[in-house]
Amino acid sequence: MADDKKPAKKTAASKAKPAKPKAPKPKAKPKAENMNPPKPDDEAMKQAVLAAALPHAAFDGFTDAVLEKAAAEADVSKADLARLFEGGPVSLVEYYSQWADAQMEQALAGMDLKAMKIRERIAAAVMARLHALAPHKEAARRAGAMLSLPMNATLGARLAWQTVDAMWRAAGDSSTDFNFYTKRGILAGVYGSTAVRWLNDDSEDEAPTRTFLAARIENVMQFEKFKSRAKDALSAFPMFADWAKPKAK
Repeated sequence: MADDKKPAKKTAASKAKPAKPKAPKPKAKPKAENMNPPKPDDEAMKQAVLAAALPHAAFDGFTDAVLEKAAAEADVSKADLARLFEGGPVSLVEYYSQWADAQMEQALAGMDLKAMKIRERIAAAVMARLHALAPHKEAARRAGAMLSLPMNATLGARLAWQTVDAMWRAAGDSSTDFNFYTKRGILAGVYGSTAVRWLNDDSEDEAPTRTFLAARIENVMQFEKFKSRAKDALSAFPMFADWAKPKAK
């Protein structure tokens, strides 16, 4: 007898096609900032230009040509050069002085200044400043000559003040009265004359410079003793009594 059963209908599941495998997602491209090295900051670029300029300045002075050549060697663009040294070579000399001050402060920070007498601290500060300039002595001479020109006199005075102020602060000076100015004025003369002596000192141990510096500091100490004695003497006179009194801090 024939089978009356009809063939079973295909279910939806049996009709479904097998799923296609998903294509792998493309890998993310590395960010642009990771592909390019970071740009050096302004201070690093200034230091690079100064380091490249000093060997040339020893022979050619601080000129536009030297500044541009140093920038090229330091891989600093013309736009950055104009921005970092707006005054041209004069701005480079200004930065050179400030850099030497920073080197001096760093050297003094590694010394036990508290164990020294004031005159020893000042002598250490002066010599530390000169040692910062020592690797490029002729360039330092050229920078000094440039600052001595009448057109740069104001800048030269300001930089000298910054230097001696840094020296006194490192030495622990905390005066706020008139002595604040007299100390810096006197030290400016001591440092300036010692720097001139150092520029003409060809000895290996710098003994002539150290002897000269010690003599100048001794002159200052003798002046301070004279000023102290004069103040004590004048305090006996009513008209000078108020001036001779110690100022409250």
